[in-house]
Amino acid sequence: MLFHSSLRKELSRSFGATLVVLVTIVMTMMLIRTLGLAAKGSVDPAEVFLVMTYTVLGYLPTILSLSLFISIVGTLSRMYGDSEMIIWFSSGRGLANFAWPILRFAWPILVLIAMLAFVAWPWANSQTQGMRDQYERRSDIDRIAPGEFQESSGRNRVFFIDKDTADGTTASNVFISSIERNRQLITSARSGRIETIDNTRYLMLSNGQRLERPFDKSGLKISEFKTYGAKVGSNVATSPDAMPPRAQTTGALLASPALPSRAELSWRLGMLLAACNFVLLALALASVNPRVGRSGNLLFALFAFVIYYNMLNLGQGWVGTGRFGAGPFLLTLHGGVFVIAVLWLAKRHNNWSFSLRRRSAKASSTA
Repeated sequence: MLFHSSLRKELSRSFGATLVVLVTIVMTMMLIRTLGLAAKGSVDPAEVFLVMTYTVLGYLPTILSLSLFISIVGTLSRMYGDSEMIIWFSSGRGLANFAWPILRFAWPILVLIAMLAFVAWPWANSQTQGMRDQYERRSDIDRIAPGEFQESSGRNRVFFIDKDTADGTTASNVFISSIERNRQLITSARSGRIETIDNTRYLMLSNGQRLERPFDKSGLKISEFKTYGAKVGSNVATSPDAMPPRAQTTGALLASPALPSRAELSWRLGMLLAACNFVLLALALASVNPRVGRSGNLLFALFAFVIYYNMLNLGQGWVGTGRFGAGPFLLTLHGGVFVIAVLWLAKRHNNWSFSLRRRSAKASSTA
């Protein structure tokens, strides 16, 4: 009982400290990335914190897996370095006896990782995608700031206004440059106002002129007008079926036979399987070489995590392109890692040696 409780307490402290550090680092990186998207006009600057929160929530399965992996490797490495493992081994505890208390500590985290990967990840991505689509579908007039040239949502028109009213419905000295049907259209007017006709917003221009110039330079047409209407904005909503696979629910992915859906589903299931394998790998990797120190063992463990995680992402691309099936890939990658971790743990628990020198020495002595 003392063995189990002391190990779980130290694992809890190490996991909590690692999780706080990793979440802080990821939040800082996501904040910089989200501010960059806001500067490019991809997200609403007023929703930067909300987008960052959803993004960090989506990355929590990876953060929790890495925190669990580092906490187990760090705790056992410290016990090796402080000779506590020798005491436990002398009392009849083998390395495999550490598996049960570690699993008792890790199973709530594994359940949380599964919930985040299958539920929170698609929900956070759908919320982020919805905010981006809503921001992209906003009215072209809503994009305009007085004294600045602004491109429309369709990338086919450029607006400019001199000044507008406080309510944003009326503007003066309006300039619009657009491309329609192989023609460049330049429209200018002294004033403009927003009107809603059949649930569609229009910019009604007054007292202006319109210049039409075909790309083939066949002629130039100039016309003047007292009133002219131009559609601004779009009311087309994004269909749930048009959402990317990462933003679709797990149930929708199960019902879809498309390769991208299978690839996303294999990635979500792979996150849970990888987290389970990380527990066994951490137990097998944890050791301290006095010549290298604790940092060398931790760096090797992080290198193994990076390779495993990159293989998981690479496999998602392979499944999405049809190079591998989802089932064979999951069985090959995660099943292979599980077998390697179990064999490695059994070797260290039973002190198996595969040295060629010892085998050659035994063969010469028998001869």
